[in-house]
Amino acid sequence: MGLSGGADSLALTAALVAEGFEVQALCVDHGLQPGSAEQAGKAAGQAESLGARAEVLKVEVADRGSLEAAARLARYQAFAGATRLPVAVAHTADDQAETLLLGALRGKVAGMLPAAEIEGVRVVRPLLQVRRAQTLAACEELGLAVWHDPQNRDTSFRRVALRREIIPQLSQLIGGDAVPALAQAAGDAALDDAALSNAALSKAALSNAAPGSVGLDAAELAALSEPVRRRILAAWLHEQGAEVTREVLRGVGKLCTNWHGQGGVAVAPSLKEQKIMGQRLEVRRVGGKLALLPGH
Repeated sequence: MGLSGGADSLALTAALVAEGFEVQALCVDHGLQPGSAEQAGKAAGQAESLGARAEVLKVEVADRGSLEAAARLARYQAFAGATRLPVAVAHTADDQAETLLLGALRGKVAGMLPAAEIEGVRVVRPLLQVRRAQTLAACEELGLAVWHDPQNRDTSFRRVALRREIIPQLSQLIGGDAVPALAQAAGDAALDDAALSNAALSKAALSNAAPGSVGLDAAELAALSEPVRRRILAAWLHEQGAEVTREVLRGVGKLCTNWHGQGGVAVAPSLKEQKIMGQRLEVRRVGGKLALLPGH
């Protein structure tokens, strides 16, 4: 399981050990703050004191795009490299609510599933129905020293601002706790998205070829509903190592549904596609099919 030393992951570690699971705590040192190595080591020690095995994983976070996204990518890649077993992470209902609002700000209704495949590792989330206050209370009852990440006080991060400022204001607005309703909506959105994505994948085989090869049939995509077509395009671009954004999906979608000989749609390499980092790419329509090619 992933262990930071915060209340959520410490409470989950203790619960899994108490339930009789053989737990290996994976403590990631992102190297983003002074003392990060010491904190990862301390978290590993706490896991061992609870009866779990522990390992510290040192990662390098790419200096590109969102720091949070880059750290997340590095973390899950480290998990995938450390084990072939499912990895439990301690996302709570509060995290689920924040994810919904963050997704909405990016133009997408998003949520987290109880189990999902992320960067080649099976991730399970046993605490999605549990509140952050409950994990803090559990750690206090067990006498566990909780690490409070300094970045969780920095409201320049959108998630932190939502947590500390916006969600409390929403709760005040409705005269109650806003988290349960937001978390429920996020869970429903995640299930809806998974169902649509599965429907999309059943309608088109993804091309695993390298950039430069011809991929999906534009006419077939044009005949599909927009939600299904969008998910096929997103999955195809992801497989090709391209960054997936709303703007890119709109532009590539028009190559299928509003074709009048227009030029290609520029795309950036994804964070993990280091081998083509810096190379300009674009999706073009070639002979009725979509192709990811080097840009002009």
